[in-house]
Amino acid sequence: MATTPITSFQDIQTEWESVLQESPANTLFLTPQWQKVWWDTFGDGQTMVGFTYPYPEGVAAIASLAKDGDTVSFVGSQDTFDYNDFPIRPGHEIAFYQTLLECMEDQDCRILRLDSLRESSPTLEHFPEIARNKGYTVEIEEEDVTSGIALPGTWDDYLGLLNKKDRHELRRKLRRMDAQTDWKWYSVTEPVEVAERLGEFISLMRQSRPDKDEFMTPEREKFFYNITQRMAELGQLKLYFLDMDGSSVATSLCFDYSGSRLLYNSGYDPEYGYYSVGLLLNAMCLKDAIDEGLTYFDFLRGPEPYKAHLGGEQRNLYKMVVTKS
Repeated sequence: MATTPITSFQDIQTEWESVLQESPANTLFLTPQWQKVWWDTFGDGQTMVGFTYPYPEGVAAIASLAKDGDTVSFVGSQDTFDYNDFPIRPGHEIAFYQTLLECMEDQDCRILRLDSLRESSPTLEHFPEIARNKGYTVEIEEEDVTSGIALPGTWDDYLGLLNKKDRHELRRKLRRMDAQTDWKWYSVTEPVEVAERLGEFISLMRQSRPDKDEFMTPEREKFFYNITQRMAELGQLKLYFLDMDGSSVATSLCFDYSGSRLLYNSGYDPEYGYYSVGLLLNAMCLKDAIDEGLTYFDFLRGPEPYKAHLGGEQRNLYKMVVTKS
């Protein structure tokens, strides 16, 4: 069956979302809405070469791909997508990956670069053998780590999951805040309010670490404004603040998708570092997720120690490079 080129994220939004719901790769970063905002912000200089893979009842898989020179890669980038993959309905993997290699030939593509694959990815499981059997060279390497925690039903149950030292430290920090200062935490969700307060988020993010300051280029700042507006419109965003002494001293940007809360980025005022305001606000984001009945809290990419202190279990992310021999 012939594939259909992807020329617009909106035109196939319904089919795309239908495939995604059934796919093990289902994640916020693979939604057509996230991908469209990314492409509109960063797509210049690349050519869209993605396609939909059909089956008798409709679309069986989505290949969201871009070409730059002789290299084809996922739409997206490691600095804005924590996970990437091909959404595929179970049972169609082998035929899809074989078609993907045929499309590489048609595109005159020498290198297929697949970043940010989770260790549970069917692409990692099936694709290397298929590609090697067709004469391609396949290299797989660890790209980064990610971590998250399955959420229990109550905050007390969550505290019980932490090891004794981390549980004691979290309780101690909360008591210290309660005893020494007037503090509160809350979230904003409406598009207008999010737009008004995103500047505060970016400022606190920049202050918190030199690498976050360097990360926030004008282009990435534009992406943050665009993606937070789109996700707020869809009701999938919560922008948290922790206030002390009448001013915001910590912030966390979270997205809710398919029963999970994703902690996308955060920042705090280092002058309040003594109070561990960054860690405590992230703990409150997690508490709020439990209270709302969400089932997973995803700390996303990066090995920061606070993720383990809050119970995150670490897993690997992989990069696969498939090269024409």
